[in-house]
Amino acid sequence: MRNLGPATARMLAEIDVLCEEDLRGLGAVEAYHRLKFRFGQHITINALYAMEAAIRGCDWRALDSGTKEHLRRQARYVIARQADPAE
Repeated sequence: MRNLGPATARMLAEIDVLCEEDLRGLGAVEAYHRLKFRFGQHITINALYAMEAAIRGCDWRALDSGTKEHLRRQARYVIARQADPAE
């Protein structure tokens, strides 16, 4: 998949994301959440950007700052819910 290196592709395969269609179906934020849950600190925010760009079919550097901020907010929300599911 575009923007994703071999290490990220291997980690995605471990959460059953084997192709762009799988990633598109799951969504970048949910894939990021699952990778963070499984691999922890090894997954950075840049992985989220790369996955979103792969879904959009563009280079990750083409994502504008508003899109990146929106992705960061979504990721923080999902991770906060994981830490405190009562919310």
